[in-house]
Amino acid sequence: MATETTLTSGTAWSPDVQAFAPAEVIPDALILTTSTVAGRVEGDDPAVRVAWVNDSSAAFSAEGTDIPESDPGLDETLVYTGKITQLVRISREQWTQARTPEMLSDSVRRAVIKRANAAYLSQAAPIDPAVSPPAGLLNVAGIVDGGILGANLDVLVDAIADIEGASGMASHVITDPATWAAISKIKASTGSEVPLIGAPGADAVVRSLMGVPVVVDSAIAAGTLLVIDSTAIASAVGDVRVMSSEHAYFTSDSIGLLCSWRIGWGVTDPDRIVKIATA
Repeated sequence: MATETTLTSGTAWSPDVQAFAPAEVIPDALILTTSTVAGRVEGDDPAVRVAWVNDSSAAFSAEGTDIPESDPGLDETLVYTGKITQLVRISREQWTQARTPEMLSDSVRRAVIKRANAAYLSQAAPIDPAVSPPAGLLNVAGIVDGGILGANLDVLVDAIADIEGASGMASHVITDPATWAAISKIKASTGSEVPLIGAPGADAVVRSLMGVPVVVDSAIAAGTLLVIDSTAIASAVGDVRVMSSEHAYFTSDSIGLLCSWRIGWGVTDPDRIVKIATA
């Protein structure tokens, strides 16, 4: 007697699970563009252990003398992850309409990116004993308060200097659309119509400040600039998984579309993240 398997049965008996590399389907997610991806895990309990060294000082030694020993600090940051999910229920009749699956896929992609960006920036810190989802960058203990941005960019210059003073290098400025618009309107001098940043006229302006790329995203709180060193943020990301099934809602003749993405992050050096408010 033959045994039925997923190789011989119809597709309905073994629904497909599609997995996509996040860099291919959601390349503009902030965790991919502004952090250092260190690994991947599956499950809420496991963590990625990111090793890093707290440098010790070097010194001059006279010829022929004993060289003193250094003691660099060997440390680690634990990166716990959480799973972002979205489940869509749709009637079979609607599912079979032209372009419905494609449009739903685009909607799911946008929803996943939006939730991931909001968590990466603003997620509240987990309450012990919970470890996930991790605290958003704005809520990480120990990040630098860079003060308030006024009518010039002096505070931003100081923020970049603070990061460099912590042996880092500013890699990104993250801000909201309204704040970027306000900064773009700052004039070169009192009474002038020449903008302080970018070229005059209506030509497109490369988004950067002091040579540091600017990322504009509505997920960050209005009136906020976050200056970061991406090498100080370790992350873990999994595949974007998409599953569909006609069995979960069998009694209503409907289709279930489920998308999930596991992500997490941790800060190795909060001195390399500076938060600036606007006046």
